Amino acid sequence: MAYLSLTHSPNPQFSLFNSAKPTKSPHFAQTYFTNLHENAPIAQKSNIYQVASLCKNGQLREAVGLLTAMESLNLRIGPPIYGELLQGCVFERDFFTGQQIHARILKIGEPIARNEFVETKLLIFYAKCNAREVAIRLFSRLEVRNVFSWAAIIGLHCRMGFHEEALLGFCEMLKNDFPDNFVVPNALKACGALKLIGFGRGVHGYVVKMGFDGCVFVGSGLVDMYGKCDEVEDARKVFDEMLDPNTVAWNSMIVGYVQNGLNEEAIEMFYDMRAKGVELTRVTLSSFLTASANLGALEEGLQGHAIAVLGGFEVDNFLGSSILNFYVKVGLYEEAELVFRSVSQKDVVTWNVLISGFVRNGRFQEALDLCRLMRAENMRFDSVTLTSILSLCADTRNMKLGKEGHCYCIRNNLESDLAVASSTINMYAKCNRMNSAIQIFNSTTKRDLVLWNSLLAAYAELGLSGEALKLFYKMQLDGVPPNVISYNSLIWGFLRNGQVDEAKDMFSQMQSLDILPNLITWTTLISGLTQNGFGYDAILVFQQMQEAGVQPNAVSIISALSACTAMALLHYGKTIHSYITRHDLCLSIQIATSLVDMYAKCGCLYQAKNVFDTVVNKELPVYNAMISGYASHGQAVQALLLFKHLEDVGLEPDSITFTSILSACNHAGLVSEGLELLNDMASKHNVKPGMEHYGCVLSLLSKSGNLDKAYELLETMPYEPDARMLGSLLASCKEKHETELGEYLSEHLLQLEPGNSGNYIALSNVYATAGMWDVVTKVRNVMKEKGLHKNPGCSWIQIGQELNVFVSGDGSHPKNKDIYATLALLGMEMHFTEHASMIY
Repeated sequence: MAYLSLTHSPNPQFSLFNSAKPTKSPHFAQTYFTNLHENAPIAQKSNIYQVASLCKNGQLREAVGLLTAMESLNLRIGPPIYGELLQGCVFERDFFTGQQIHARILKIGEPIARNEFVETKLLIFYAKCNAREVAIRLFSRLEVRNVFSWAAIIGLHCRMGFHEEALLGFCEMLKNDFPDNFVVPNALKACGALKLIGFGRGVHGYVVKMGFDGCVFVGSGLVDMYGKCDEVEDARKVFDEMLDPNTVAWNSMIVGYVQNGLNEEAIEMFYDMRAKGVELTRVTLSSFLTASANLGALEEGLQGHAIAVLGGFEVDNFLGSSILNFYVKVGLYEEAELVFRSVSQKDVVTWNVLISGFVRNGRFQEALDLCRLMRAENMRFDSVTLTSILSLCADTRNMKLGKEGHCYCIRNNLESDLAVASSTINMYAKCNRMNSAIQIFNSTTKRDLVLWNSLLAAYAELGLSGEALKLFYKMQLDGVPPNVISYNSLIWGFLRNGQVDEAKDMFSQMQSLDILPNLITWTTLISGLTQNGFGYDAILVFQQMQEAGVQPNAVSIISALSACTAMALLHYGKTIHSYITRHDLCLSIQIATSLVDMYAKCGCLYQAKNVFDTVVNKELPVYNAMISGYASHGQAVQALLLFKHLEDVGLEPDSITFTSILSACNHAGLVSEGLELLNDMASKHNVKPGMEHYGCVLSLLSKSGNLDKAYELLETMPYEPDARMLGSLLASCKEKHETELGEYLSEHLLQLEPGNSGNYIALSNVYATAGMWDVVTKVRNVMKEKGLHKNPGCSWIQIGQELNVFVSGDGSHPKNKDIYATLALLGMEMHFTEHASMIY
């Protein structure tokens, strides 16, 4: 076409708006435009068509050249041409050229500058280029605001995250105009971002009233809004009512499921989408991979990666980060590193996924190496990177590196980031520098709930329950209402300090304020009660947890089983076992180990063996529990056989294994086996014997009467003997009439535990056996002078919900007479049975 040559210039400094003559001769241009002048209406339409055609074909430079030529010939240029040029700038996102066109419009004057069409196009241009301040200024000057200007300004607010302003604009528009199906999706997006479900439902009502519900764009917006407002069922209803949902609608539904933790539904939706032949996008695959990662669904995630490769999707930073996140979460780190290396144009998010994954899984050295590599490639740490590094420092108690991370935050103006501040507080608290943690907290001006909770958790972790309680009330005075995480920290702090009643009161308080306890709350309470010796209360809380509809996890189940073990509550232990079976909970090694331990310690060894046998892939902890069970029941032969079986299955025993097997030898008096095992620990199994191992063997030698060997071992072991070791030797001195050795041991024992009445009793027994009654009297008198009394033995039995405690010499039980009458009858029966067996 003739006009194309008018735009060409060999000069590289050619300006889009210079006044230089076109390369074709003036005569040619004059002839061309003179012909157009002869038929003005047709000429005007032709010019508009030519400019519009060039802009739509991406030839913005040529379109501007045509405008320049028209201006040089003083041809009339109407608003439509400027409008088409500005639209071309929008297509190309050419901000600089658009500004030049705007400058030219202003130079021409108000006839063009204040034209409604041109003003609207200028507003759309600046809005699409995200020039918010200029767009708002232009919008405020508009005398007539049409649907296009409203759509531009509302869309701009929504895109740039000013969602409240977007909704205010939508409300203002409703007063004078009717939002169309291009404006409504932006309003729905804003509702979703702000989680304003009430407003969103109002917009949905408007959609139905105006008949926009058949529009696929509006339908997709509704699905997205309901998903982000945690109303997934409503999102699904809208989706199911759509006649032909597009890819965006499918993606919104899958994303909604993932964001609401319904990962299985997201995966099912993905397969339905493929079955219907709907085109997959990077968003689809990214959401599917996220759902697979959350579920630890290895096969599905691998399929997602394969689909991405076979579909020719570029593994860019967006899709690559999702694939990387999947491999990290399922623990396939070699594959994750391969994906990481293959990602084109890695951004900071890609680096952060792998670094945070390493930190979460305790692979701290790999995380640090990756951080160093990141810096070597001139990548800047952002707040997420710093949060991971500071968490690493907290977990490893690496104060030096933590301080360096803190300094980096200050140098790069990241210390005001609330996530970084929370991580810094946590790091200093874990490194036992509470003063530094408090300084960080006090220096942060805008404190959100997360920051308050970080300091609360720090106090709780250190058992500073008083300070935690003060902070708890202070945050409320500062207008920050506590949430379930705040209460969890406070309950944990009380339980760490043994303040069980205070923890229970706080638990009751949160329920009275309609703050629902979550899984962590229940688990913390069960675990804390168990550790503080309130096993029966822990079982009751475990029952309440189920009644509240909260499904226990492995930690809460193990804590409840520990309560049953501590209190010998076999009935409740069986009930928990039934619960595990009924709900098809995965019988993990930790749960299986706890069940074996519970049954063995509650006297049900055969049931412990049954659980042990049901575990398919046995690991060392479950073997240790079974060996310990055999040991406590005196079945040393079975314990030794199982110990030897470890070698057959390729498992190396650890320190706990040897404690259990040596205990079995001790109970059964197997001296040679015990000594052999102690020698084999370091030489054969590379396990360094500890105090508990030497203690078992010393007890074994003492009980078997080998006092010389026991004393020799005591002298040669690489540890200072503790009171328990000396006590076991002292008890044997009574049996062997070793008065001199008993005196020697007692002297050291009383130095270690001067307030332990048992040591004095053991010493007096040694003297009593030797017939030295005057010395016995002296020892007893010393006890009286020190105010020491022998602690009586205690036993208990659980009947129904009542715990019956029996103390030696105590007759305070309400059914005391009945109990002793029954004992007398049992004694008589035993006596007669024994007498009869002797006769026959």
